[in-house]
Amino acid sequence: MIIIIMGVSGAGKTTIGKLLANSLDWEFSDADAFHSPENVEKMRCGIPLTEADRIPWLHDLQIAIKNWLLENKSMVLACSALKESYRQFLVVDSERIKLVYLKGSYELIQKRLQERHNHYMSEKLLDTQFNTLEEPLDTLYIDVIETPQIIVQNIRTSLGI
Repeated sequence: MIIIIMGVSGAGKTTIGKLLANSLDWEFSDADAFHSPENVEKMRCGIPLTEADRIPWLHDLQIAIKNWLLENKSMVLACSALKESYRQFLVVDSERIKLVYLKGSYELIQKRLQERHNHYMSEKLLDTQFNTLEEPLDTLYIDVIETPQIIVQNIRTSLGI
């Protein structure tokens, strides 16, 4: 199984993803690691990515996901996956890939981004993130107001793992 932890920057995808993977003794990967240096620099400067910027990134992610499935790896992937089209591109096997949407208010996410250090994703891009977000319809929604440990337990209980 692959669990994709999705949501806007600052929702806690990496924190929750790592905790969840550790609790399950699975591997963890962060979609941020698949971005080109050019994309990272744009985001560091507060410049939103274009669709053209995202295409190679999504393609590389899809290849990784297909390989993990072929290798029968149990993985947790932190990935914004803000648009439905991105999620459709990444969920190549709906039986073995589960989406978990970390949902939080603009104010809570903004506060988290202001407190975050040493990350390239600028708080200036938060408006773009929320404007781009197409909330999923049939996905597990998890409120990020809870502590990370409770969030991980809620995910495990909801997915039965």
